[in-house]
Amino acid sequence: MSLTILNNISALYAENNLDSTTANLQSTLQQLSSGSRINSGADDPSGMAVANGMAANVAALKQSATNATDGIGLLQTADGALSQVTNLLDSAVTIATEIAGGTLTTQQIGSANQEYANILQQIGNIGSHTNYNSNQVFTDNTTSIDVSDGTTAGMSNYQDVVGTLTTSNIGSSAAAGVQSNVGGTVAAGGAGVGMQLTVTNAANTVGGTLTIDGGSSTYNLTVASGTTLAQLAGDLTNDANFAAAGLSVSGLTGTTLSIADAGSAAGLFNGSPATFKQTPTGATIGLGTDLNTSYSTISTANATAASQAITNAISTVSYQRGTIGADINELTSAASVASAESVNLASAQNSITATDYGQAASNLSKYEILSQTGISALAQANSVQQEVLKLLQ
Repeated sequence: MSLTILNNISALYAENNLDSTTANLQSTLQQLSSGSRINSGADDPSGMAVANGMAANVAALKQSATNATDGIGLLQTADGALSQVTNLLDSAVTIATEIAGGTLTTQQIGSANQEYANILQQIGNIGSHTNYNSNQVFTDNTTSIDVSDGTTAGMSNYQDVVGTLTTSNIGSSAAAGVQSNVGGTVAAGGAGVGMQLTVTNAANTVGGTLTIDGGSSTYNLTVASGTTLAQLAGDLTNDANFAAAGLSVSGLTGTTLSIADAGSAAGLFNGSPATFKQTPTGATIGLGTDLNTSYSTISTANATAASQAITNAISTVSYQRGTIGADINELTSAASVASAESVNLASAQNSITATDYGQAASNLSKYEILSQTGISALAQANSVQQEVLKLLQ
């Protein structure tokens, strides 16, 4: 082997190995100090992509669990208020039953009615003043709660409606799957009023699938939730299929929409009776009991009927509380699922990104030794070149 000094190959080898050892030692020290195996995209590109995606899922699920818990708080507030309404109604039915006994004087009936009026006023106050996070609780507005892992496929939506609470609408009745009111007749071959749709819910709106059933054929229209009858009249008029069925909007008065049939062979009814049905989407709450219109004051004459009405109000409040309770259970389950899923994803993310301290400690020892031997080797390689000077002495 010839002696040269232009390039110190041995030193270059030693230097390259020392650079690699130093980089690995720095990476190991970073893993040990941070607790994370992946501290940059270069450490594990695919692993970092998967871990970051899981981190986003975990963040979305944690917030979703909080969203569901907030929804539960809203519903529990409503349930607690309705519990007090039930207590007030129990007192009211006692008053009505006492007046119905027929033994009270006029002054005593007046005193009892004063207490009854206070009860109705308190029920109205509960309905208008019960708030959750500065928002009124007793409304027909839909509270939409999303539970998601941050992806479209992983999203679930829960829609809850508490319902209004006034002395004219205490509690709620079972949701009416079909609301319809058929008016008028259609004579064979003649024109006439086909049917009338009368809205009976508190919001005076419709939504879902509206069906006009002519017996031999039907007309369907999908309507957005919360559509007023005026808006519905416009939607029907602008729908080509509505006109093609021989139908037309003949009038709109208050909460009643009238529809006429052409009465010809092209008409949908063609002499057959027809119905207009509304199949609601989402949560639709039927009206509760009205104590304000007919029973704002209790007399000996109406005391028995008032007692029955108040008892019915207790039933409608119980139905509303049952609906709210079912929604609470649903959201509780959703929150539990979101929490469990976030824990599992966090565990999976940890297995990808967390430092294995046993392996890292072993690597630290290895690279520290290699660093020391590399420095020593580089020093030896540099000293070998000095031997050439002895040939020139």
